Amino acid sequence: MAVNTTDLAERLATAHGLSKAQAKTVVEDVLKGITEAAAKGEEVSLNGFGKFKVQNKPAREGRNPSTGATIKIAASKKLVFQPAKALKDTVNNG
Repeated sequence: MAVNTTDLAERLATAHGLSKAQAKTVVEDVLKGITEAAAKGEEVSLNGFGKFKVQNKPAREGRNPSTGATIKIAASKKLVFQPAKALKDTVNNG
C-alpha cells in the first residue's frame, strides 16, 4: 500500500488536532521547502530520517536499445535520498 500526501495530512491532522485542510497545507509546505532547496542544489537533512542530495550526472555516451546506435546522453542532475541510520533500523526491525 502506498501512502500519499492526503494520507500524511490525515495522520498529521489526527495527531495534532488540525483540520485536514490545515494539515494538507503543512505537508505541502514541507514538500515545497524540500523541492526549493533541491532546485538550488542544497542538501536537505532531516535528523533521524535522512538526507536529500542533488548529484550531478556528467554527459555520457549510451546506446539506443532498439538500433544499437551510439547516442549522447546530456548531463543532468539527480535527486537522491540517503536514509538515516535510525530510519534504516526502524525499517529493518519493524
